[in-house]
Amino acid sequence: MRPYILAETNYRAIQERPIELAILPWGATEAHNYHLPYGTDVYEADHIMAEAARLAWEQGANVMVLPTVPFGVNTGQSDILLDLNIYPSTQLLILNDLVEVLHRQGIRKLLIFNSHGGNDFKPLIREIGRRYPDMFISLCFWFTVLNRSAYFEEKGDHADELETSVMQYLRPDLVQPLSEAGDGAAKRWKIKGMDEGWAWAERQWSKVTADTGIGNPYSATPEKGERFFKDLTQKVSTLLMDLAKADPNDLYE
Repeated sequence: MRPYILAETNYRAIQERPIELAILPWGATEAHNYHLPYGTDVYEADHIMAEAARLAWEQGANVMVLPTVPFGVNTGQSDILLDLNIYPSTQLLILNDLVEVLHRQGIRKLLIFNSHGGNDFKPLIREIGRRYPDMFISLCFWFTVLNRSAYFEEKGDHADELETSVMQYLRPDLVQPLSEAGDGAAKRWKIKGMDEGWAWAERQWSKVTADTGIGNPYSATPEKGERFFKDLTQKVSTLLMDLAKADPNDLYE
């Protein structure tokens, strides 16, 4: 039993120490090229946060990891078979209900640990923050924590070298041989502002990629995944420790 994982701990154990920080991992269920499982975002969130929480717990941070939400916003993938979509308005309702529980029980700090690029929590946090002004709700999207170019050769953002390497390390039993993977080739925007990244529109996934991947996975190795995972979880653990000890009334200097 890991006492910082809610799904594994029990009612007696959670009453022995006050919870300083609740953590809500949030993923998605969607296709990840031909070689990675639909639950990739969920497996990544589970493993990354469990290890980061372990490191923080061992340093004295009383954190509690809630079960990962397995459904995310996949509105741009409506024609991809069994990509399971919930709307942002549904996310707001789910998040609001969970914040209500935490608030009622005196747990006033929550970190949303995002594992899916289609999830956009900032507007939701702004709205819920007005409803619960004494809650401190923060957000971390793990793909942006480290400089990926220090670990991986290929660019990408979905079932690419990064995600493939991480899954090869964490769940090799669920990763198909790279010989079965598509090349992750993706079409670029013809609109210059979109292509350069200073303007945005939702991508229509099936028109951008043939295999649902974006980014070449062929250079992936479990060794790359292990190095990235260890550095990532170490850095995320420092965030957990800082949040657990932070005074919401004294956050700035």
